[in-house]
Amino acid sequence: MANAQISSIPPRSFHSMPFVELRHSVSSQTGAISPFIEHLMRFITSFQIADRRAADIELALREALANAVIHGNREDANKRVYVACRCYRNGEVLITVRDEGEGFDTNAITDPTLPDKLLSDHGRGIYLMQQIMDDVRYEKGGTMVHMRKSSNFDAVQENSR
Repeated sequence: MANAQISSIPPRSFHSMPFVELRHSVSSQTGAISPFIEHLMRFITSFQIADRRAADIELALREALANAVIHGNREDANKRVYVACRCYRNGEVLITVRDEGEGFDTNAITDPTLPDKLLSDHGRGIYLMQQIMDDVRYEKGGTMVHMRKSSNFDAVQENSR
């Protein structure tokens, strides 16, 4: 896969743990989503991510990429979707997905569980991402989404309570 980069970069934020980061771009075609996700999930699970967390990350990633390809870049083969995935030694995973589209009003996102939205054929991807990831936030007018799944250590502590 072209444009893949793996780098070990010293932490720049509040994290005291070292991390490994993969940066990659993918074509804005729906057929490119699944092969890319398989590649990225091999990278993520190599950091001993628990099965449940890996399934959550994969689903959120699939939704974010589909939104970027279909809604953001409108499947324009001349546009790319850019992904950065940072895996910390403690198991925390940060993923950023950025498209080259015009963005959207992040305040206009409606709850798909409302009675009048239950039969809608779209609008569940963002909701799913928000439900299964520990943090989801948007920047650059909705063209960039940051998702975080907390560490294995945090999950173990939560389950022991």
